[in-house]
Amino acid sequence: MALDLHEQWFRGLGELRCSATTKRLRASRGGATVVDTTDAYLVWEPRRVVPEYAVPATTLTGSFVDLPRRAVPDGLPPVLGPRHFELHTCPGTPVGLQGGDGESVEIGFRPDDPDLGGRVLLDFAKFEWVEEDQPITGHAHDPYKRIDVLRSDRHVVVELGGTVLADSRRAMALYETFLPTRWYLPREDVRMDLLTPSDAHTVCAYKGQASYLSADLDGGTDIAWFYPEPLDDAVPVRDLVAFWSERTDLTVDDERVTGGMPDAERPARESL
Repeated sequence: MALDLHEQWFRGLGELRCSATTKRLRASRGGATVVDTTDAYLVWEPRRVVPEYAVPATTLTGSFVDLPRRAVPDGLPPVLGPRHFELHTCPGTPVGLQGGDGESVEIGFRPDDPDLGGRVLLDFAKFEWVEEDQPITGHAHDPYKRIDVLRSDRHVVVELGGTVLADSRRAMALYETFLPTRWYLPREDVRMDLLTPSDAHTVCAYKGQASYLSADLDGGTDIAWFYPEPLDDAVPVRDLVAFWSERTDLTVDDERVTGGMPDAERPARESL
């Protein structure tokens, strides 16, 4: 019987998962290097869709102490994104970094699982990170995730409340592992006069910083986004506009696009 890899990925969400990486990783805090290693793991705690870097405790520089573990609140969603590092879903011990004032800041977590060799998961948001000699942002890079951007002449139409916001046969289709296909459209094919720049900005580890657009037709709700300075594989969608199929009526070749991720289950807005 054939194994559906998409379903297999979701079936594994309840497990503690890891993958070794040979990349040289450096993490600094306040200008001081805290770790420099080529012996890291990528670790996904149960329910997590984004990994954290886990490094050997012996490679950490500084004064570290074990901290009391916080209780995990009831009612957590079945899928957890990169936010709220402090919510741990496997046995283990939080790790704190002591400052000059003697106060400790929680910066990591050491799972009990012996297969991880006592490695400490580091809270990505608490450090500045470099892979080899390249700075990275957002979260740790998942080696099993990729982006493909393909030109398409399919007919993409976006409407809101009966008003056409976009009509294009010059889309760029962005395929990102385990996420809905997003259709990026030239601004010439978008009613930019009906959209207003939003104050919202988010960061995607693979695509860069996104800027958002709202529609007065929908009371100012953000319904679209674009990447002014995209990273690496996302360069082909620079300044093109993508719309949420969840918040608009979006059709491709006259077929309604559905199946987007509900807000409550979306790992983070930067995963668009």
